[in-house]
Amino acid sequence: MKLRLHTRYQNSAGQRVRIVLNLKGLDYEYVAISSPSSTSYATINPQQLMPTLEVDGRFIAQSMAIVEFLEERYPTPSVFPADTFLRAETRAFSHAITSDLHPINNNRVRRYLSGVVGADDEKMARWYKHWIEKAFTSLETQLARRSQPSVFCFGDEPTLADACLVPQMDNARRFNCELSGYPLLLGIDTECRKLDAFARAAPEAQPDFPD
Repeated sequence: MKLRLHTRYQNSAGQRVRIVLNLKGLDYEYVAISSPSSTSYATINPQQLMPTLEVDGRFIAQSMAIVEFLEERYPTPSVFPADTFLRAETRAFSHAITSDLHPINNNRVRRYLSGVVGADDEKMARWYKHWIEKAFTSLETQLARRSQPSVFCFGDEPTLADACLVPQMDNARRFNCELSGYPLLLGIDTECRKLDAFARAAPEAQPDFPD
């Protein structure tokens, strides 16, 4: 089975999929997309969002659908804890990022706020930082309520929750968000970045990263 990931270096959804691919030890071809709005990419993904996973000529959109496909097709090693309650917590944590936070702070929303609504740079920054603060506060609280502390979000091995967190931490830093109020998130982010699976998925490690 040949896997090809259509994405670009600065795409947090693509980064989380790369992390999962690496955690599972799967080989894949990186296909750099210069612009998701191009006509050629629209034939691959009509929604024109990244990433898209190509599997033997068939295409899967949406990062979480891609992760579920990979988990079902390649269940070992899993990116979910063995405990069913922790698996649910992992999904809840992940979706708080991928379903609630990321969609309202992504590029196309910011472009609409700037180009159509007329928000200036200051208002755009306030928008972005407001939603980061709301989301990160809830994520920090969720981790604080764990029955016992752990190296990663929900255990001593990285899971999908960690794969979703690290790219969002990258985004928050890129937009100069204050992160000192989230010590649990920061600690987990630090531990994740020590692992090869996360380092190889980082934006600066991708072939299309600008020199």
